[in-house]
Amino acid sequence: MTLLKNIFAALRAYALTLLDAVVALFSLIATTARALVAGKGTLKERLIGALTRPSSLIEIFAIFRAVLPNFVIGKQLITSYENNGTAFVLRATDVIEVLDREEDFAVVYEPKMRAITGGANFFLGMQNTAQYQHDTSLMKLAMRRDDVEALVTPLARARAEAYASAFPKRIDVPQELTLRVPAAIVSDYFGVSAQAETDAIQWATSLFWWLFVDLKGEPAIETKALMAAADLRAAIDAAIEARKASGDKKDDVLGRALELQKGAPEFDDIAIRDNLIGLVIGAIPTISKASVQALDQLLDRPEALAGAHAAAVAGDEALLGAYLFEALRFNPVNPVIYRRANRSTVIAANTFRARKIPEGAMVLASNLSAMFDPLQIDKPNEFRVDRPWGNYILWGYGMHTCFGAYINRAVIPAILRPVLARPNLRRAAGAAGQIDVSTPFPQHFVVESD
Repeated sequence: MTLLKNIFAALRAYALTLLDAVVALFSLIATTARALVAGKGTLKERLIGALTRPSSLIEIFAIFRAVLPNFVIGKQLITSYENNGTAFVLRATDVIEVLDREEDFAVVYEPKMRAITGGANFFLGMQNTAQYQHDTSLMKLAMRRDDVEALVTPLARARAEAYASAFPKRIDVPQELTLRVPAAIVSDYFGVSAQAETDAIQWATSLFWWLFVDLKGEPAIETKALMAAADLRAAIDAAIEARKASGDKKDDVLGRALELQKGAPEFDDIAIRDNLIGLVIGAIPTISKASVQALDQLLDRPEALAGAHAAAVAGDEALLGAYLFEALRFNPVNPVIYRRANRSTVIAANTFRARKIPEGAMVLASNLSAMFDPLQIDKPNEFRVDRPWGNYILWGYGMHTCFGAYINRAVIPAILRPVLARPNLRRAAGAAGQIDVSTPFPQHFVVESD
C-alpha cells in the first residue's frame, strides 16, 4: 500500500508540474509573439526584452522544472568570479538543498570583500568558520533584534512620512523616498554619516553592484566601486574617530560596537569599520529596489492595489506587508542566488532529477523558480496574502540570509505606506511611470495620485 501511495504521489506531482509547464509554454509563446509584432527596437532587442521580463522568467522556469529541473553546462555565465561552468537548480526542494549545504556550495565574494575593506573579509564572504561565528555574534549584539520595533521602524516611518509629504501628488519613488529612508537608517541607526545623503546612496549602490550584480567583471564598474570603497572607509573611520573624541555614548550600532571593544579587544576600529561597510552595502540598494519592485507589481494588479491601499489607510502595516511581499514574489530583488561547488557532489540524490555538480561549477539556485514551484507552493500563480512566510525566499536562505532581512521585512511597509494610502494611486504617463532599468537598481519610477 505504501508503495502504491508513493507511486500515486509521484505521478500526481509530475502531472501537476507538467500542467504548469504547458500553461506557461502557451503564455510565453503569446507574450513573445506580441513583443515581436508590436514591440520597439530590433528583432533581437524585442526578443530579449520579452524573455527577460519577470513574468517570462517565471514561465521559462516552469517549463524547465518539468523537463530539466537541474542541469549543467560547460559555459561560464558568471565570469567575475572563478569557476569552470554553470549549473541550474530550479525545484524548490533542490534550491533549498543548495543553500543549506554550505560546506559543498560556497559563497564566492571573499576576493571582492577584501578589496572593498582594504584587507579583511566580511562575514558575508565567509564559510561557517570560527571567524564567521565570532563576527556575526558581535554584530548581533550591536544590531539587536528588538531594535526593529523600538528604533528602526519608528525611524523609517517618520522619515517616510516627512519625505513623501513633500511630494503629495507626484513622487519619484526611488529618488524622493525609497533610497532616502534607508540612507537615514545608515546615518541615524548604524551611526555612519556621510557628508551628503547622496554620497552614502552612491557608495552603497556601486559596491552592491560590483559585489553581486556585475557578473561579467566590467572594469568600469570595478573602478567606480573601489573608489566608493575608499570613500566609505574614510567616512566610517571619521565617524569612529569623532565618536571616540566626543565621548558620546549614543545608543546606535556604532556606539554599541565601540562598547563591545572593552570585552573583545580583537574587535578593533578596523574590524568595526569592516563590519559596518558590509551592513551599509546591504541596506540601501536592497531596501529601495525591493520597495520599488513590489510597488510596481501592485500597480499591475488593481484588486491587490486596492487591498494594499485599504491596509495603508488603516495603518495595518502587517497586512500591508503581506501585500508587498506577495508582490515582491513576482519580481524579487534577485531571481537567482549563486554559489560555487567546493567539490564534486550530487544534488537531489535518489531521485530521477539527481544531477552531479562538478567541483568549481557556479550553481545558480533560482529562488524565483522555487517560489513558483507548484510542488511546494499552493496555487503559485495566484496573488494571495495568506501564504506562510516560509513560502518566500526574498533575501537569501540559510546561513547567508541577508543579515538585515528582519529589518527589510519591517521597514518596507513603513516606507511605502504614505504613498499607498493615497487615493487613486497610478503610474505617471509614459516612460516616467515605468521603472528606469538603465542600471540594475531603480533610479526613477514616478507615481501620481489625486
